[in-house]
Amino acid sequence: MSTPKTIAFHTLGCKLNFSETSSIKRQFEEAGFGVQSFDANADYYVLNTCSVTDFADKKCRYEVRKAKKHNPNAKVIIIGCYAQLKPKEISEIDGVDLVLGASEKFNILQHIQSLDNLDNVDVVRSSQITEVNSFIDAFSFGDRTRSFLKVQDGCNYKCSFCTIPLARGKSRSDTIENVVNNAKKIADLGVKEIVLTGVNIGDFGNGTEVIEGLKPKKEALFIDLIRALDNVEGISRFRISSIEPNLCNEEIIDFVAQSNRFMPHFHMPLQSGSNEMLKQMRRRYKRELYAERVTYIKRVMPHCCIGVDVIVGFPGETEAHFLETYNFLKDLDVSYLHVFTYSERDNTFAAELPNVVPMGTRKERNKMLRILSEKKKRAFYNQHIGSSRSVLFEAKQNEGLVSGFTDNYIKVEGAWNKDVVNTLDSVALTSISENGSVIFN
Repeated sequence: MSTPKTIAFHTLGCKLNFSETSSIKRQFEEAGFGVQSFDANADYYVLNTCSVTDFADKKCRYEVRKAKKHNPNAKVIIIGCYAQLKPKEISEIDGVDLVLGASEKFNILQHIQSLDNLDNVDVVRSSQITEVNSFIDAFSFGDRTRSFLKVQDGCNYKCSFCTIPLARGKSRSDTIENVVNNAKKIADLGVKEIVLTGVNIGDFGNGTEVIEGLKPKKEALFIDLIRALDNVEGISRFRISSIEPNLCNEEIIDFVAQSNRFMPHFHMPLQSGSNEMLKQMRRRYKRELYAERVTYIKRVMPHCCIGVDVIVGFPGETEAHFLETYNFLKDLDVSYLHVFTYSERDNTFAAELPNVVPMGTRKERNKMLRILSEKKKRAFYNQHIGSSRSVLFEAKQNEGLVSGFTDNYIKVEGAWNKDVVNTLDSVALTSISENGSVIFN
């Protein structure tokens, strides 16, 4: 009897990538492959790449070298956004055996089964992104506490700095019925929390053909999806990974406010607090709308956690523009920031803009906002000291501690107790530790 082939996976980038890697991994498990750690010896190594960070090429090369160090005879396969955007460039990296674009990454099992027979054949299997129009569902499983469930893919927005539409294609969605069925499967695995993921999940809903000249009418909206998921038994918590401020309307906010399963936690990308910069970025809102959304969320859910994406160093961003963003965020009742240093992307409008901001200035602005983020998070945590909140405890043991997150996304730590892992309990938040987590009783 032959020894099963082994395969290892590594994911770079977003929660959507993690959900897709997990689903692809299950294909190989069902086919009889042995799944190894990426740090172990394997016959095949699969790297799911990201294009958002400015070190995509460097990270890709590093992981390929690492895989070949474990097994020089292994086959290395690159998939994901970077593979769709730069297939030829990746194929020329020493050690790469196969590059699969967006249309082929979910057919990786078939490609790998024939990979050993390839000899001097083009290693790139890709197509034009305009041909990628089907939705393939996915969800992650491994951490029994939380699962990332893909509900939407692609994007129709044309933000001037973004390559995601080039890497993932047009916006398309799963059906509500299939999302609910996947949520039930996740519940059967014992998972307590689901994070809904996608590229632009607020744009959920597939279009149907209507009278020529009119926009397609959606079969369902995001609000319809979350209403249906709120009735899924076995899942204690749902979180919305990220939603555009122009799509996060009062109907969605009001629903989350009264829901027992959807957590009081929103993550809304802002990108800039300057209307002039937002226009250059081709965003679909102004800072006034963003402020209105935050104010309304806090009015109906004062305890709600609000996270913000922001970009520094966009072409043309003067010191005055940056200070406009800084002061806007300083005065805004938000809980933390994800700060991105702008980096040029091929085939984007922003890459051709004048008045490039020096990299040193970009890094200084990034540091200033990261410090502001820490202050925001600590202030939000302090607001809840002395209160009790529901916590879902996680399996990771760190220095004799058990950790978890409250419903409103406050990280807590306490004495290790294996019996509380993957359980929900209401705890008293007593103080903030040296590492910034909240200590509970």
